Amino acid sequence: MKKIGILILLVFIAIQFIRPKKIQSIGVDKDDIVFTTGVPKETWQNIQRACYDCHSNKPNYPWYFNIQPIGWWINNHMEEGRHHLNFSEFNSYKLGRKRHKLEEVAESVTEHWMPLSSYLWIHKNARLSDKELKAIADWANMERSMLPPPDKEELEWLEKKKKKNKD
Repeated sequence: MKKIGILILLVFIAIQFIRPKKIQSIGVDKDDIVFTTGVPKETWQNIQRACYDCHSNKPNYPWYFNIQPIGWWINNHMEEGRHHLNFSEFNSYKLGRKRHKLEEVAESVTEHWMPLSSYLWIHKNARLSDKELKAIADWANMERSMLPPPDKEELEWLEKKKKKNKD
């Protein structure tokens, strides 16, 4: 039994040297949503506070990120978040994707499924009031309405996607 305990301890120590790569850009990325939209300063600050850890190239890594396997789990979660929506790369998105992501931003804060409750357990400063959530949703809907309408190619793609989702 003692040997198993020692083996577990050695494995735990060994995995501390296998760390996920940290993503950290310096300054504000040229494709960041703040440069490409008319996001009000207070709304942008709230988005940064509640969303940027998982949805940008500028996360704040907590101290426990350095403890494995917790760091692996957090890193995986952050990569999934950036894959789904990356505010730092928003300007590089095609119009259809921008339109869709802005719709999702509004829906996610209106429906209260973002920020994730599991994230809010530890990150109390990411809690947003109903007023702040509404401001984000209103801004996202306004930005979406200001984008040019879909062109013929995008409309055809959307129809195919709708058809595929029905099947």
